[in-house]
Amino acid sequence: MGALSGWWRSLASMIVVALAAAAGYADVASAQSTPLAERVKQCAACHGEDGNSRMPNIPSLAGQPEFFVMNQLFIMREGVRRIEAMMPLVKDLSDDELQGLAKHFSALAPRASEAAIDPALVTRGVELAAKLRCGSCHLPTLAGQDQMPRLAKQRLDYLIKALKEFRDNTRSAADTLMSTVVAGLSDADLVALAHYAVSR
Repeated sequence: MGALSGWWRSLASMIVVALAAAAGYADVASAQSTPLAERVKQCAACHGEDGNSRMPNIPSLAGQPEFFVMNQLFIMREGVRRIEAMMPLVKDLSDDELQGLAKHFSALAPRASEAAIDPALVTRGVELAAKLRCGSCHLPTLAGQDQMPRLAKQRLDYLIKALKEFRDNTRSAADTLMSTVVAGLSDADLVALAHYAVSR
């Protein structure tokens, strides 16, 4: 349904790499210049001034891999990944702004989720993560890499929601590999995985 084919995802990634190579990354100082500073403020309204979301079901961006943020913004801007609340914010992003935002949020320190973490669910999540080999893509620390997002210290409610969307094929432009990994897992399994991930 909302799954993005592997071919399109590869194409989107190659385009992002080409943009980055052509324009180069903006440094932190230029990322705070006008008008990018205004873009950062817009993002902070939902994702937190320090990149750590305090709003239900809104992801934290702090410490996400730079390429991941840039890639997601790119496919949102191009209309491949459609999130209604984000569409008016990303539709006019320039390539420089896209890269500057990615650099800005990747440089921020992620903070632990404020949600109550259940130790028993963490233990179950460890077992599931090992079986599903989550660390092979997201790294053993779950800090993410390249186009793979950071799961550690993400909001618990958002991560549970995202995992269910992957499993149920209701996530716009979802990574089909991720949907395959969690296919058939129960809600309880997904909750356990989320508790483990955010506790890292």
